[in-house]
Amino acid sequence: MVFELFKNEQHVCLMFSDLADEGAGEVVQSNQFLIVQDGNGILLDPGGVMTYNELYIAMSKYFSPKKLKYIFASHADPDIIASLPRWLTGSETKLLISALWSRFVPHFCPRGKAEGRIIAVPDQGTLLPFGSTAFQILPAHFLHSEGNLQFYDPVSRILFSGDMGASILPCDRVAPVTDFAQHLPFMHSFHTRYMVSNKVCRYWVNMVRAIDPEWIVPQHGAPLKGSLVIGQFLDWIESLSCGVDLMTQEMYTPPLGMNVSL
Repeated sequence: MVFELFKNEQHVCLMFSDLADEGAGEVVQSNQFLIVQDGNGILLDPGGVMTYNELYIAMSKYFSPKKLKYIFASHADPDIIASLPRWLTGSETKLLISALWSRFVPHFCPRGKAEGRIIAVPDQGTLLPFGSTAFQILPAHFLHSEGNLQFYDPVSRILFSGDMGASILPCDRVAPVTDFAQHLPFMHSFHTRYMVSNKVCRYWVNMVRAIDPEWIVPQHGAPLKGSLVIGQFLDWIESLSCGVDLMTQEMYTPPLGMNVSL
């Protein structure tokens, strides 16, 4: 399924939402994103090996994958960049990723394949000139990865937020959220477990309010659009206890019995 998030004569933003076979609940739903600006292409969080073939075919209708200029990875989880070796083979693209993860990425690739093709983004983020505009690569540390980045497109006013704002939904329910209260149960457990602490959530909320995006589009689940829904989400995440806030000594106790079937 392809969602056209934004389009004008020079600029298009696309979301691909159901490319992996997610039957039987064994694979978490994930979104991939393509931005084309002035004939240049950048792929955001391209996904694992299960998404590669379908994503290559789907994006070919809008932009030649062989002409990709960059791939952006919000962090280094396998559902983000496990397909990287195939993209490096199929194009001359370079990877933008946190400097913290830049030396780990070659472990995904055959020897030498990533050499000279990884751009290590510093902790404070950076501006990325791209055609007639410049994207903002933003710090989002510990949300959930210690080297986490997000991607803001000032043309479409879309914040591609990685795991922040994620919801666990079937592929056929990833249309933009219109009722935040109804959507919240699909977000709550994910954020309490994967986001590291309320402290960093509050720092992030302050940054996002200053940017004032029209969209927050996560890597899993449904996009958030418009000031009402985004405002409700920011108010909620700003006050959420999560991650280490919820840890207790009891959670660090050696197991005394068999808890899984082997």
